Amino acid sequence: MNPMKLAGVAVENAAFSFDKAFDYIITDELAQKAVPGVRVTVPFGMGSKKRLGVILTVFEGENRKGLKKISSVLDEEPLLNAEMIEMVFWLKERTFCTLYEAAKAILPAGINHRMVVSYTASGNKEAAQGLNAAESEVYNYIASKSGYVKRDAVLKALGLSSDCKTPDDLVKKGALFCNMDAVRNIGDASVRMLSLNDEMPDGVRITPKQKSVVDFLTDVGCATVKEICYFTGVTPAVPSTLVKSGAAHWVEFEVLRTPKPVDIERDETVIELSAPQQKAFDGIKQLMDAGKPEVCLLYGVTGSGKTLVYLKAIDKAVADGRSAIVMVPEIALTPQTMKRFRNRYGKKVALFHSALSAGEKLDEWKRAKRGEATIIVGTRSAVFAPVENIGLIIIDEEQEHTYKSEQSPRYSAKDVAKFRASKNSCLLVLASATPSVESYANAQSGRYSLQTISTRYGSAELPEVITVDMLHEERAEGSASISRKLFDELKQNLDNSMQSILLINRRGFNTFVACNSCGHVITCPYCSISMTYHHANNRLMCHYCGYSEDFRTECPECGQKSVRYSGFGTQKVEDELSKLLPEAKILRMDTDTTTGKDSHERMLKQFGEGEYDIMVGTQMVAKGLDFSNVTLVGVISVDQQLYNDDFRSLEKTFSLLTQVVGRSGRGENKGRAVIQTITPENSIIRLAAKQDYEEFFRTEIKIRKALIYPPYCDICVLAFIGENEIKVKAASQQALGMVMDYTKGEYKNEKIICLGPRPARVSKISNKFRYRLIIKCRNNRNIREMISKILIDFGTKFEFSSVTVTADMNPESII
Repeated sequence: MNPMKLAGVAVENAAFSFDKAFDYIITDELAQKAVPGVRVTVPFGMGSKKRLGVILTVFEGENRKGLKKISSVLDEEPLLNAEMIEMVFWLKERTFCTLYEAAKAILPAGINHRMVVSYTASGNKEAAQGLNAAESEVYNYIASKSGYVKRDAVLKALGLSSDCKTPDDLVKKGALFCNMDAVRNIGDASVRMLSLNDEMPDGVRITPKQKSVVDFLTDVGCATVKEICYFTGVTPAVPSTLVKSGAAHWVEFEVLRTPKPVDIERDETVIELSAPQQKAFDGIKQLMDAGKPEVCLLYGVTGSGKTLVYLKAIDKAVADGRSAIVMVPEIALTPQTMKRFRNRYGKKVALFHSALSAGEKLDEWKRAKRGEATIIVGTRSAVFAPVENIGLIIIDEEQEHTYKSEQSPRYSAKDVAKFRASKNSCLLVLASATPSVESYANAQSGRYSLQTISTRYGSAELPEVITVDMLHEERAEGSASISRKLFDELKQNLDNSMQSILLINRRGFNTFVACNSCGHVITCPYCSISMTYHHANNRLMCHYCGYSEDFRTECPECGQKSVRYSGFGTQKVEDELSKLLPEAKILRMDTDTTTGKDSHERMLKQFGEGEYDIMVGTQMVAKGLDFSNVTLVGVISVDQQLYNDDFRSLEKTFSLLTQVVGRSGRGENKGRAVIQTITPENSIIRLAAKQDYEEFFRTEIKIRKALIYPPYCDICVLAFIGENEIKVKAASQQALGMVMDYTKGEYKNEKIICLGPRPARVSKISNKFRYRLIIKCRNNRNIREMISKILIDFGTKFEFSSVTVTADMNPESII
């Protein structure tokens, strides 16, 4: 038998338990187009329904029984090169995802396709006879339309559920034809907002929920569905009902498909480095010249000018004709970073981050793939940028948890960066004033090169740090969150026309709501978490599932009007500041105020131009920001994070304090920092105040070694999620038994420590119970193989079909 041309295809929605590169026949007419890296549609499963796929390999083989043919090729040229295809297999083996999930993560959202199902009447009158009422309704609706009608349109028009089988039953009977097309998911080019009609139609009855929307729109004019739901607490169905009744209408506003242009002030100055900076750069340059895959840790105190060292290293990569990737942990940092890089490198820079629209992501991805942009700046997703001949990868604030994905594939951007550095024989620079304990341990052991900058750049000095004992310190008049000392410092800064930054790592107004009479805590009905009061919309909100309800004073348990609101978040601090310092212009930055497009950039620009005196925010204001006029930083409270029960809590708290303190005094004026705490004697607060990372590391590494935590082991967390708690718990216990059996037999040479299974700290989210099994191990091929076998085994167990089981190697949190 003559060999045939076959393709190994990653297919969407394949279960992990049987996922692989599935073999398909490449027909002669597709032979030129069907090459590795292109997307295709293929028949899959018993019903041979069309699914999307990506060709990973092309080879010659025999025409085995049951082999199916590729239906169509969607791309004119490959989207994935050889390096990226290899990365797909690497991600599957390392992160326990499917091949298609890995390929999808590498590609921008705007370029992905989805399968769209459409129906039309077949013309077979016999097949259309004897239909029941439900079938007749669907058939008559489709038959009344010319051409094919999309499945979603049919279901929506007839008010049917998304899992309705009636159209498919009609296809089986021959009454309808079905068609499946791959449609590119580019994303909306416009944003849809709701506006009231000039006149209310006669006879329209307005429900109380609809009236709340009408009142809101009367005040603001028009708003998006998200804004309406946030400020009124209604579901998206309520605005849609108003439109159907004729009381309101949708308005389309154009959205730019390319990132907002940065005002370029061409910077061609020669970078002058200080002696410590030059020494660090010389070490980096030597590693770049070696032409080998290396990892270097650049450890420099806050304000030491690490960015200048980056720019000098990128200048070298550009001069060598190579590309560079620079990653930052927060979207909030990209505007400042982007402006600096655009000023220096112009249109060679492309921006990659999640706040871009699908169309914008696609545009930037194309520029990088075509070689028009050779310097990539962005958050975690920038690590997948399709640039070739990489000469340098930089990860700024490398210790940050945002570099770890919490969705499948659960990859670490640092690990992916190491993979790309290896394939491109280039240098990876991990940079921070507070490196992760694992990274600094690797540098101490010689696995990483270490470059240190121990002094601030220029004349800037480290700020003076004042620790305030909140158990004994007098509060500012009328304030629950701001001490008299912090108030005095804020007033002094305001009088001197200097700016201040305040950190409170909780959003909302009151963070705890309970009844004084019976002690009942107001919790989310769908999550095991207390509700947070938001003053902006006067509602109680769940920060996990988004559920909200009206502000209340009456207890739902005992009926007494003794509900007490306590605790404080960013909204309450902002409110108190506006009363304490009415002349101050206050800017609040948290996830509630930064949902709008380009909101980070707009707010930071306004603050940088002096339009605000005080910036209050969550941890997004703590890192990487550089404002020369900021001479005071205040930490409202850090105790909750300090005494978290995660093994990284001390490291995260030290990093957060050190980073936010480092925002002060970065210009000519000396800075101050005020840390409010109920435990001023705590060594972490003391060391952060001194900016003494080395002493912190020496203390923390001893604890990690004694308790066997990273870097002395790796940690794999098996997560079990489902609506039936008994089944979820049983699944977690069975997984523990499987681990014990494997390590007594096939993997008896692997040393592991199991903790649990036990409920997660937030044991229920969106009505689904969550259990954890923590495995201390070594992240080697055998351990990953064992974990994969456990996941595959669960995929075949009918009794646990309602339980989702996932594995995450070295997650940022194990609670």
